[in-house]
Amino acid sequence: MSGDTAEQLKGEIRACTLCAPHLPLGPKPIVQFSATSRIAVIGQAPGRITHETGLAFDDKSGVRLAEWLGVSFETLHDPELFAIVSMGFCYPGKASGGDKPPRPECAPTWHERVWRTLENIELTVLAGAHAQAAYLPETRRWRMADRVERFREFLPRYIPLPHPAWRSTLFMRQHPWFEGEVLPALRKRVAECLQTAT
Repeated sequence: MSGDTAEQLKGEIRACTLCAPHLPLGPKPIVQFSATSRIAVIGQAPGRITHETGLAFDDKSGVRLAEWLGVSFETLHDPELFAIVSMGFCYPGKASGGDKPPRPECAPTWHERVWRTLENIELTVLAGAHAQAAYLPETRRWRMADRVERFREFLPRYIPLPHPAWRSTLFMRQHPWFEGEVLPALRKRVAECLQTAT
């Protein structure tokens, strides 16, 4: 297993049917990465639009995420630069007030193998509470706003962000330091990582 290449692993992931009985639209694992990816984004799980198009963050949340990162939508979707490996690879279905949580089987099955193939990752963006709970376990009892405000404690490897869904508009309104402090530091770090790729 340690000998996976990025392309072989993507093929194996896209053939996965592990959670099929629990997925209302059936399995359609969506990931983006290559052996040269410099920045990883760990989100929650694909939404319905993403499930239909097959492109990670192919919706308004992706537009907002690209804006936060200081890159174009097209750059965000360049696997040579960005890996998008969410906590769940398939659309989990609707729940009251939004989508269901990512399936719990997914990340434990795949994430470790993905990271072993991606040797050039310099920054991992933890977009939302699910990713932060998994990758910053020492902060499980924290509010997400506290993680995001204390982002400097996790750099240069990680940066926690709210999920860029429509609810993040309220988060930004309630926490003006996000746009004033977090986003400039995020964009600076992203630019540093991408500069090494040129």
